[in-house]
Amino acid sequence: MGKYFVFFLIALEMVSCTVSREIIDEPLVFDEERTQLTLDYLSERYGIVQEAPTIVPKMIVLHWTVIPTFEESFKTFDPPALPARPDIKKASALNVSSQFMVDRDGTIYRLLPETTMARHVIGLNHCAIGIENVGGAENLPLTKAQLKSNIWLVTYLAEKYDIEYLIGHHEYIRFEGHPLWLERDEGYRTEKTDPGEDFMQKVRKATKEFNFKPIPSKPSE
Repeated sequence: MGKYFVFFLIALEMVSCTVSREIIDEPLVFDEERTQLTLDYLSERYGIVQEAPTIVPKMIVLHWTVIPTFEESFKTFDPPALPARPDIKKASALNVSSQFMVDRDGTIYRLLPETTMARHVIGLNHCAIGIENVGGAENLPLTKAQLKSNIWLVTYLAEKYDIEYLIGHHEYIRFEGHPLWLERDEGYRTEKTDPGEDFMQKVRKATKEFNFKPIPSKPSE
């Protein structure tokens, strides 16, 4: 019985390690309106004029939605135009989104093609793949399953693209003045705390083999 029980545990561990490795395509609406809004964003915010709303990924940015379910989070991102958020609507009518979203059970959803621009991080959308995590903040902390899926997804993306930086959304402002930073409006900034320093440290530790570049120092450092 002991031998068979050990085999059972090994098999169970193998299954648990592969659960989060499937990417489910659950595309957001990306119609003519969203295409044009994205092209306008690239042009007006960054001075990038091109025919297609594509990016060359150089960075992965981890987020949390602070929305308790995948369904509600998806519904928030799905409309092409921003329905609310007056704090950022003045900068563009393009709705916020990300290329990926990780549910609380670790399920990975691809919302947009990986090289299509999503609005998820000021100044860096032109080169950043966003990974949103359902939930977050004190009342709904990110789960171990989400952590494992983020580690797997970062690994998948780093093996596929020439990724230079892995950052948390709360660290984006440290790129102001960096060659990748293209935001033209000096007054357009928001204060972020996601996905938390502890979460970032764990993902960075698990993906250290990729030798991502260190993020720029704070202006005061």
